[in-house]
Amino acid sequence: MPRLLNVSRWLLPAIIALLWLGLAGPLGSLGGGLSSVQENDSAAFLPDSAESTRVTELQRGFQTTRALPVILLWEGDQRLDAEQLQQIGDRIERATTIAGTALAGDPSPAIPSQDGAAVQAILPFSPDLTDQLPDVIAELRGLPGVDGTTAYVTGPGASFSDFADGFSGIDGLLLLAAFGVVLLILLVVYRSPILPFLVIGTAGLALTASMAVAYLLAKAGWIAVNGQSQGISSILVVGAATDYGLLLVARYREELREEQSKYTAMRIALRQSWAPIVASGATVILGVLCLLFSDLGSNRGLGPISAVSVAMAVVAALTFLPAVLVLLGRAAFWPFRPQYGSEHRHGRGWERVAQIVGRRPGRVLLWTLAGLLIAAAFAPTFSAEGIPLSQAVRGGTESATGQQALERHFDAGGASPAVIITPEDDWPAVAEAAGGVNGVASVAPFTGAERPGQPGEPVVVDGLVRLDATLAEAPDSDAALNTVRDLRTAIRDVDPEALVGGTTASDLDTRETGARDLRVIVPSVLLVITIVLALLLRSIVAPLLLVATVVLSVGATVGVAALVFENVFAFPGSDPGILLVGFVFLVALGIDYNIFLMTRAREESVEHGARDGVLRALAVTGGVITSAGLVLAATFGALAILPLVLLSELAFLVGFGVLLDTFVVRSLLVPAAVALIGDKVWWPSKLAKGPTAPKPEAQPELASRS
Repeated sequence: MPRLLNVSRWLLPAIIALLWLGLAGPLGSLGGGLSSVQENDSAAFLPDSAESTRVTELQRGFQTTRALPVILLWEGDQRLDAEQLQQIGDRIERATTIAGTALAGDPSPAIPSQDGAAVQAILPFSPDLTDQLPDVIAELRGLPGVDGTTAYVTGPGASFSDFADGFSGIDGLLLLAAFGVVLLILLVVYRSPILPFLVIGTAGLALTASMAVAYLLAKAGWIAVNGQSQGISSILVVGAATDYGLLLVARYREELREEQSKYTAMRIALRQSWAPIVASGATVILGVLCLLFSDLGSNRGLGPISAVSVAMAVVAALTFLPAVLVLLGRAAFWPFRPQYGSEHRHGRGWERVAQIVGRRPGRVLLWTLAGLLIAAAFAPTFSAEGIPLSQAVRGGTESATGQQALERHFDAGGASPAVIITPEDDWPAVAEAAGGVNGVASVAPFTGAERPGQPGEPVVVDGLVRLDATLAEAPDSDAALNTVRDLRTAIRDVDPEALVGGTTASDLDTRETGARDLRVIVPSVLLVITIVLALLLRSIVAPLLLVATVVLSVGATVGVAALVFENVFAFPGSDPGILLVGFVFLVALGIDYNIFLMTRAREESVEHGARDGVLRALAVTGGVITSAGLVLAATFGALAILPLVLLSELAFLVGFGVLLDTFVVRSLLVPAAVALIGDKVWWPSKLAKGPTAPKPEAQPELASRS
């Protein structure tokens, strides 16, 4: 019987480990198809109620094809001569051949500028074939030059291509950087050649499983995935799986010093760790699922795929990692094996921090609050008005340089006019009102000709007329967005049923929808997380305290980001969507570490009371939580290797915010507040009445085991 018991002890972990390893190959093959089901068409992300979306639908009645214009531009130092113009015509013909079936219609002929020093041609690319666009743009930029001119490939299509190039390698380089930095941190923390690879392996298996599940859900049409959401969720699963693994490993090492049997030690470690790990995962999952309330499809798609990623991280951390740890036992920690009966070593540094907080909780609370409030005071200066697509890549792009050259010779919005749909009876008055808007270069009715805006009677479809308003500024600029706002106001004063759409209007609707999402989702996330904490801690006071500290931490992070983005990195602005995603991740992940701390504090408070309990918990969990914070900050920091401004901003927001929450809020602010509030922090549970056992006269050694 004892022999059978011994066999069953290692047989179940062996089966679990082999099952994970056996499924890794098939799951990896399945998840490899995730990029094939991505939806990267930005127009598909707007809600049906958006004005630009309604205009797009009405445009179909005018038998026009949606197009993403690419502009070929040649700029000379002086008026171009006949030979140069002939060479440009030849280049346009060759460009048409290169574009081939990717075009949605015929390209425009060569269009000279009024000063004669520049020529442009517009290639209308099909938005449904944007996956071919980067390769075509690269070939167009390889066309032979024209003597005496500088050639550019610019316009909305080229800007989109340059932006998409920023995601190239997101599946390889990004994950390689994330795994590399995590491995380095784990090697430094554990000083073991075995344990870091076990934790990294757990994160890798969680990533493989999450991508496979996400592929199945996306293929079935249940979730939407794009390049950005796939990259962010991949980083999230690596960081989350590593964090949960660190918590389990720390508790297992602690129990190995108390229990001679590695099986008993793992059973106790799992019993003490599964609740905070599951609660932490549930908090993040419910937090990111609040993105489903978003009106933007890009945000809605990020929520489910992130939830899947965190769920797989929890499953892997509670199944595969315990299985391999119990099979290896103390050997997993070689060469620093935790011996049975040896002294617990949680780090004298964290014992000293706990002692400082315990001696002067009021002073610690006051100074940390002051610092956080000063940083948070700069949060209102954070620019979330959006970033022009032409400036979305760090270091600039050819499309952005070409846009500047275009503005020197043409109306910059000529290739992407604002589209006005208005009732037939009022179209002359609407056209006159639109033409009087500052920033509108010209307005012309759509006549059904190959090139809209030529003289003739307007086409009427179901009692509606289409007008094309050429903007004086670049279509993705802030000035163009303001022009569209003014345009909508002006034409509605003439006819309330008139609508404005087009590329610039879509950008404007995206920004305004993002701002709306921020107002709706932020309180939803806070409410959901407060409820989860109340159920976990069986308290009302503690959850409210933790949520308040995390909100303050987020405010301080945004304030610091506002200063750094403008004065250090000189970013051209930010976006409401990045601010929203950063907030959701910071709140959900920030609560994670408070869960790790406060579940241990509750465990200690049963015997020692809330004040001593939180100090003991701080001393015991300080090392593992700060290590987890470093890992998570480093994994999100890997996003900065991609040359996209928005991902660099998200990397800073989450990375800096996690470090601030780990080293300041969780290590100083929360313990000091709990020490001052005392047992009432657990109200209305029984712990609010004090510990069940009498307190010792002297403060116990903080590193002692509960």
